[in-house]
Amino acid sequence: MKALRLNALAIALGLGALLPGTTMAASDEPISVIQPPQSINIGMAELGKKLYFDPRLSKSGFISCNSCHNLSMGGTDNLPTSIGDKWQQGPINAPTVLNSSLNVAQFWDGRAADLKAQAGGPIANPGEMAFTHTLAVDVLQSIPGYVREFKMVFGKDKIDIDEVTLAIAEFEKTLVTPNARFDQWLLGKQDALSAKEKAGYALFKDSGCIACHNGEAVGGNSFQKMGVVEPYQAKSPAEGRSAVTGKDADRFNFKVPTLRNVEMTYPYFHDGAANTLTEAVDIMGRLQLGRTFSAEENANIVAFLKTLTGDQPAFTLPILPPSTDATPRPKPF
Repeated sequence: MKALRLNALAIALGLGALLPGTTMAASDEPISVIQPPQSINIGMAELGKKLYFDPRLSKSGFISCNSCHNLSMGGTDNLPTSIGDKWQQGPINAPTVLNSSLNVAQFWDGRAADLKAQAGGPIANPGEMAFTHTLAVDVLQSIPGYVREFKMVFGKDKIDIDEVTLAIAEFEKTLVTPNARFDQWLLGKQDALSAKEKAGYALFKDSGCIACHNGEAVGGNSFQKMGVVEPYQAKSPAEGRSAVTGKDADRFNFKVPTLRNVEMTYPYFHDGAANTLTEAVDIMGRLQLGRTFSAEENANIVAFLKTLTGDQPAFTLPILPPSTDATPRPKPF
């Protein structure tokens, strides 16, 4: 049955049916092929797409989910830490929204159990979108186009924040990035990777990187201490998982970031301190593994990491329903 599923996926990715007796690398490797999103409610996802791009969910009328998780830039903003309401600089790097449905939890410290719980956080955060859930719902309720669409999707006349976050989460579940060259290699296309990239992957495994960066997302499925061999000199006051658990043992434990599309999601780490993949690989080798990579070894690992870039989400930008005279106006200052 597994072979049949992999064969169907190979066809879907344009690789053709596998020949009988072909050995599937996917069954032997600690990184697995990204699967298409499962059981998506299309109407809810389309509504969530509008909400994801709608800046009217912020106090200023300027910031949307896409501001910090820009789908044209790998699902992030390429800033060390994001800019929020009244140009406040946030305390932590914006993680990519791409493949976020594969995470064990959301946010660097895992304070949100799932995408729905995460979606409501930035709206009410005074340093981010700086609104309240009540005011955000009031704005949406004042827009007839939204009222109609929410009723079509949820079957109710009144909009509530639970529906808002459900819809955004449903859209975010669609943001997977299949068909990376590394996925093609896992599915048996041996020439999908160069000799340099294969050498980088072998080193990535042999050095121990794979202990934390594994599975479909190549990370995102555990919390680990930043600075195992040497202390990490963070540029952010964030203390990681301990803010959620209250346990001192969890200080500086952060969710392991996904390495999918990592060439697009710079700068790196929870404080955005590493500007390049070369720098990130060097720091992680020394601080986490106690190993100093040579220039060639580093370059090989970076070459491998770039093979993890998949097909980016592509869709027509949503046309947002217009405000009415009754819609509360933004307060940018």
